[in-house]
Amino acid sequence: MGGKTLKEMSFLDHLEELRWLLVRSTVAVIIMATATYFVSDYVFNTLIFGPTDPNFFTYTFFCDLSHQLGFADSICITELPFIIQNTDMEGQVTVLIWMCIAAGFILAFPYILWQLWNFISPALYEKEKKNALFFVFTASILFFLGVLFGYFIIVPMTVNFCATFTISNVIQNQFNLDSYIGMIKTSVIASGLFFELPIIIYFLTKLGLVTPTFLRKYWKYSVVIILIVAAIVTPPDVVSQVIVAIPMLLIYEISIWISIMVVRKRNKQNKLNG
Repeated sequence: MGGKTLKEMSFLDHLEELRWLLVRSTVAVIIMATATYFVSDYVFNTLIFGPTDPNFFTYTFFCDLSHQLGFADSICITELPFIIQNTDMEGQVTVLIWMCIAAGFILAFPYILWQLWNFISPALYEKEKKNALFFVFTASILFFLGVLFGYFIIVPMTVNFCATFTISNVIQNQFNLDSYIGMIKTSVIASGLFFELPIIIYFLTKLGLVTPTFLRKYWKYSVVIILIVAAIVTPPDVVSQVIVAIPMLLIYEISIWISIMVVRKRNKQNKLNG
């Protein structure tokens, strides 16, 4: 907004900045979505439907791990007895469009973060404004790590569990295409956003909305929730549940320590000023 400071900006100025943030971010997503369209064959055949193959990297890795831990073939996968079907006339077209948009959002995420930083930077101190590149880089790395965690851990385990779970031999698993794609998008993007928790906690602590005491108080509830999520998305064996739960617990613990560091720095600054 022409170099205006935060105090000089009116409510309408903030809305205008927000509008342009959304416009630029949307354009970036559309550009990345268009680029994804041109490699959609690879995206669908190799990435999206990769977890439907028993030879997928995650399945073979877990199988090798079970042998090393002395569990024999307890978590080895030899087949995934299900098919994916399309029951809507425009189903495949719709899936292609939304999958490209989802991929566009993932690929454009660093740019969206940069736009978000520019939006909130007027409220920050000069020293904090200099950390723009560090913020975007760190938040992007965390997001992409979460995306990889969702794709290589959450998705395969969910596919395996749903494919092998049955209440009767009479029933055959024939999953709807939209349902399968929805699970992929939700698992990958939700995992990516969950890995942003340390960044979110940092800003919430800076604003005084969250404290380390609050996070510690509800730590045991968070553990229970994480273990429940791990139990839902994994097969009924301890190894798989631990593999899913540990990174999520680690992210939460890192968030607590970040909150502690912010509070300590703020208290130290208050003592110097006061």
